[in-house]
Amino acid sequence: MNRRDKQPKNLKINQLKPLPIFNEVGKALTSILDVDEVIKTIVDTIREMVNPQQWSLLLLDEYSNQLYFKIIVGDNADSIKDERLNIGEGIAGWVAKEGKFLIIPDVSTDTRFSSKLDHISGNETKSIVCIPLKSKNKILGVIEFINIVDDETFIHNDFALLTTITDYAAIAIENARYVSKIKNMTITDDLTGLFNSRYLNRFLEYESEICRRYLSSLSLIFIDLDGFKFINDNHGHLCGSKILKEFGDLLHKNIRRVDIACRFGGDEFVIVMPQTTKKSAYQVAMKIREIINSTEFLIDEGINVKITASFGIAAIPEDANDPAGLVQIADAAMYKVKEDQKNGVMMA
Repeated sequence: MNRRDKQPKNLKINQLKPLPIFNEVGKALTSILDVDEVIKTIVDTIREMVNPQQWSLLLLDEYSNQLYFKIIVGDNADSIKDERLNIGEGIAGWVAKEGKFLIIPDVSTDTRFSSKLDHISGNETKSIVCIPLKSKNKILGVIEFINIVDDETFIHNDFALLTTITDYAAIAIENARYVSKIKNMTITDDLTGLFNSRYLNRFLEYESEICRRYLSSLSLIFIDLDGFKFINDNHGHLCGSKILKEFGDLLHKNIRRVDIACRFGGDEFVIVMPQTTKKSAYQVAMKIREIINSTEFLIDEGINVKITASFGIAAIPEDANDPAGLVQIADAAMYKVKEDQKNGVMMA
């Protein structure tokens, strides 16, 4: 039996770990610039500190303003891992809303407790310790421990050091997210959210090498909006930018997960389709063309404008041997559509 096994059942956390060790963990957390690595460090730290029946890390989704499970450990965890909690819902929701930690030895006496997740998982929650992840007065999420408190009433100071660790974790998560956003800015287009030409070149180099090595096909669709200058001149550049954003969303929704859509520049877009023949890419282009023709843009502005686009398609190895040639040939095919009647699709 090791030293830890000999400790009394309700031994307090600050007896288990001296403050210098926590400081070292805090330094490690704040030096990590990858969100997943931060999460892993939090997991490893908590495993050393406490042993609840179940615990979870919930992060705040800024778009839906809901809490979602980033980590959940314990019995029947899979049954609730996809569930979400509204801000203010249950103990975790209350802590996220108020930004205050809670220690509840008996949840049956607390009206803030919600049994929704117990009904789904079949577990029985008796006690909860919930701590907010907060940085610069901004709530990032919460860490929740289920059934860590036994018969004895838990003293607030017992979790003073754990709260310190969660403070470090919140700062680390926010820093890592910021770094991630900066990295994304270097490969994505600010307006449309699609990849930019810098990432396009990198992706084509990689996929063309795969294509050569495994003798597969790589197809590229070059797209140019028809009459975009007319839209800018008649509706203004703000509406023109909004159309580009809406068009980017349309492309993103209508490609496969293995494909990428990029804003090449101005009103020009590119779709790259790995392991796809030119004929298959043609069919995809025709489908997207039909979707564009049946879509009204700028609905929120009350303009309800229709647009069309011209498509050019090329493939490796049929039309080109390298990324630069692939883009150039697909671009040339697109311009032939422009010179003809626009609103069409042409294979190189």
